[in-house]
Amino acid sequence: MRKDPHGSAPGKAARQRARGTASPFLRLYNDLALAVDRKVGWQNLPTPLGLATLMGVRGNLRRKNLFDTGTYPTQGAPDIEPPATRHLTERTADGSYNDLDQPRMGMARSRFGRNVPAEQTYPEPLPQLLSPSPREVSRALLTRHEFVPAGSVNALVASWLQFMIRDWVSHGQGAIDNPWRIELTPDDPWPDRPMVVPRTLPDTTRPAGGDGLPPTYINEHSHWWDASQLYGSDLATQRQLRSGENGKLKVPRNGGSLFPDDPQQDPANVPGFWVGLLMMHHLFVLEHNAICDRLSQEFPTWSDEQLFQRARLINAALIAKIHTVEWTPAVISHPTTVTAMHANWYGLLGRRVHRFLGRISRNEVLSGIVGGRPDHFGVPYALTEEFVAVYRMHPLVPDQWSFRSAVDDSLLQEATFAELTGPHAYEIHGKHGLTDLFYSFGTSHPGLVTLHNYPKFLQEFERPDGKLMDLAAVDVLRIRELGVPRYNEFRRQLHLKPAEDFETLTDNPVWAEELRRTYGGDIERVDLMVGLYAEPRPEGFAFSDTAFRIFVLMASRRLNSDRFLTTDYTPQVYTQTGLDWIENTTMTTVLLRHFPELRGAVRSVDNAFAPWARATTGR
Repeated sequence: MRKDPHGSAPGKAARQRARGTASPFLRLYNDLALAVDRKVGWQNLPTPLGLATLMGVRGNLRRKNLFDTGTYPTQGAPDIEPPATRHLTERTADGSYNDLDQPRMGMARSRFGRNVPAEQTYPEPLPQLLSPSPREVSRALLTRHEFVPAGSVNALVASWLQFMIRDWVSHGQGAIDNPWRIELTPDDPWPDRPMVVPRTLPDTTRPAGGDGLPPTYINEHSHWWDASQLYGSDLATQRQLRSGENGKLKVPRNGGSLFPDDPQQDPANVPGFWVGLLMMHHLFVLEHNAICDRLSQEFPTWSDEQLFQRARLINAALIAKIHTVEWTPAVISHPTTVTAMHANWYGLLGRRVHRFLGRISRNEVLSGIVGGRPDHFGVPYALTEEFVAVYRMHPLVPDQWSFRSAVDDSLLQEATFAELTGPHAYEIHGKHGLTDLFYSFGTSHPGLVTLHNYPKFLQEFERPDGKLMDLAAVDVLRIRELGVPRYNEFRRQLHLKPAEDFETLTDNPVWAEELRRTYGGDIERVDLMVGLYAEPRPEGFAFSDTAFRIFVLMASRRLNSDRFLTTDYTPQVYTQTGLDWIENTTMTTVLLRHFPELRGAVRSVDNAFAPWARATTGR
């Protein structure tokens, strides 16, 4: 365990708050569920018992794994506008005033929280922080030798995830003035020595000086599920994105940048931009504008501002719903987790009861979280560094892509991932159009989130500023730098058994030996991301059960804490037209509303993130 070097006990008060006020019965139930999970595993139980176990696991996590970094010393917190009546019914650009009693909670440029106690979040000192070398971890354990597909889902899974990440989290571009320096072995072909990696930007709201507490970091985006990737995280950006007419957003011309005359604003100049992200962004700009058209029919006297604000609420909630009841069940398609994710939105009574009777209980288990009461579980809401760490899923991205016609499945182009990134994304869009692009993604597979499946292109990634980076090595280093525990300690903190040795960590004997060599035989040194990629996955899972524990906690927390998805998920705030739009819309509905030519491909699937039928066989 990593201890506070100053001998203090930071986090004790936060732990006490996180434990909340659960009744003795609930604590007993949660502890019993934890024991069953450790002994048998939720995934090995019949669905009803598996659900009951996961409910208890989540209760334990809510009580023991939410920690507030906002109690650390603070100065120079971002300004917020004065309270106004419109805050009752509108999301602000920066995420402030979601909680009216704590208006700064979850706003842009506020701190990431934690899912492990403060004493576990001190980064290791040098040289331990760089041991083993992140570059050697990348080369020995992450390099893709042969693409391993995730056959149960389609490649829209990968583009959707990055679309979500752009809403949720950003640590900024990093500071190069005092970078990390990774020494390289003589046989390493990397062109520059040593490998230089920018440090994560420091928390500017922490006073200078030694307060003895672990470092904290700022989320550049709003922590709320508010579609800030479409609407911006500040008012100036939001105004630039709006058309100023009928509540609508600007639609990129010919799939190009919204800011052709301002390269500083062009998203293609930000690392991580590619055609998959462009597709999702364009799709939900169109969806926002379609919502505006519907609202203007219903409310012809509404102003541009009224139409925009309601459409934003509706679009953001729709995106949250698609992620909850479609994307997540597709990537963790075990029968128990599929039921659990639908229950987060509709409750165990199900969609039909919800649709015809609405909420019939205040209990979130029966009637779902959405439309219920907000609950922060004793800790102000924030996304966490551990949440960021487990969402590092670059293996989802293939290196080779085929683009095909939605009309007859004929091959249009073979391309490498490099040809889909940065400004090339606009070229691919202009060449093929969104109908064929969505068809091509829907009929292709992403990669499995596992060892030896990291995209080669991202191991030799040239940033828009010309700097060359191995993103696999950067992923490993970032998790260490941000004080997220290594794999075994992470499992302990989430109330799971640690791996006793390399053979119990993975069921692949070749991987076990590679892990032993890379980590010098010390199982406690295995990096979190490596362990997540190496461990056996439950049935239907595209990623690990350990990562799933953070999702169990945080996926519901993003709904529980958000006023606009709980008490204010009402006709008075959304309009009944808006609630009906959300209720009656799926990812398939969105796709067909804007690209009806896809009907033949998607009619074969119940979930738009499952593999589509080829045009030649889907008629």
